Amino acid sequence: METELHIKVPSKYANKYKGGYPLITKQVMEQINSIEEGVLINLVDEKDQFIAKGYYGKQNKGYGWVLTKNKNEKIDQGFFERKIKAALDKRRSFFVEKDTNAFRVFNGEGDGIGGLTIDYFDGYYLINWYSKGIYTFFEDILAALQNIVEYKAIYQKKRFRAEGKFIEEDGFVAGERGQFPIIVKENGVHFAVYFNEEAMVGVFLDQRNVRKTIRDKYAKGKTVLNTFSYTGAFSVYAALGGATKTTSVDLANRSLPKTIEQFSVNGIDYEAHDIIVEDVFRYFKYAGKKNLKFDVVILDPPSFARSKKFTFSAEKDYKNLLIEAIAITEKNGVIVASTNSASFDMKKFKGFIDTAFKESNSTYKLVEEFSLPEDFQTLQSFKEGNYLKVVFIKKLNG
Repeated sequence: METELHIKVPSKYANKYKGGYPLITKQVMEQINSIEEGVLINLVDEKDQFIAKGYYGKQNKGYGWVLTKNKNEKIDQGFFERKIKAALDKRRSFFVEKDTNAFRVFNGEGDGIGGLTIDYFDGYYLINWYSKGIYTFFEDILAALQNIVEYKAIYQKKRFRAEGKFIEEDGFVAGERGQFPIIVKENGVHFAVYFNEEAMVGVFLDQRNVRKTIRDKYAKGKTVLNTFSYTGAFSVYAALGGATKTTSVDLANRSLPKTIEQFSVNGIDYEAHDIIVEDVFRYFKYAGKKNLKFDVVILDPPSFARSKKFTFSAEKDYKNLLIEAIAITEKNGVIVASTNSASFDMKKFKGFIDTAFKESNSTYKLVEEFSLPEDFQTLQSFKEGNYLKVVFIKKLNG
């Protein structure tokens, strides 16, 4: 696409972009009416001085991403090759890791191309496209990847929404079709993954270090409640770490067969554990009535979720979620509080934790905290890109 639009950045935002801010925001695009996704944009200041070049592509975060600060750099296959190669070089150590063969090899703006991620699963590459804009570069990006890596197959997920829906398709792009599930390893634990089903593949790679910590330090001899459990990854790690019992709770019907599958590929008897399809908030009420208490409670809700009775938004409702969890956590038990919401930072998150314990008349100690693992590269100039916040909290009394 040859067209390049010149967009004048309002002076109050210009320094932000000069400092390397990568997201082209709504405020910058306000004066533009109809524009095709994928069009290249030159950002200029009030004096028409070039600041950066990017592309237009709508996603929930904004209206596009900066790609280069070099006015003369062409956005072509060579450009994408350089970016992908640099990202792979940074992750060399992951490719020789014996116990883990599933990780992120390209993390959007953290590796220089916002709106695009690439994950690696034991020889398979999975590309996620987050806007129609980035997808217009499909051929160049695919050719770039094929030139650099050897692969069993390349798959894709189009995460931009057509009529508000995830685009359901097989997702196969190149190589040899996989036989699903593909069994991958993470810290020696097995996961069954699927690239040909829904938006998610079966495991969230950004929680790798948190899962390992639960297995190695917190699970032995403990009862563990895993809420919003998805396919039960935390439960599997807890069981392998010697938990006496895990309870996994998720509203989605598919969570039951998926969790059974993840236990089974690790040789764990799933019948020794509880897998419950239920709204988490209803389960809390049930546990309260029955006086159930757990040694470890894992809270990893989506940023936003809607069920028939509840709408959950992390920013508004996390504090209340914690209050519910505190009530069913044993004295000296541990709550693993996690959020992937980019709309607030760690300081605010710790504020929610503090308020929840105060309102519960309980005291606590922060034991350890995590953000994104090193394969999820982020930028200093884009703090919200480091979205993951996980805090291990010890409940002292109450």
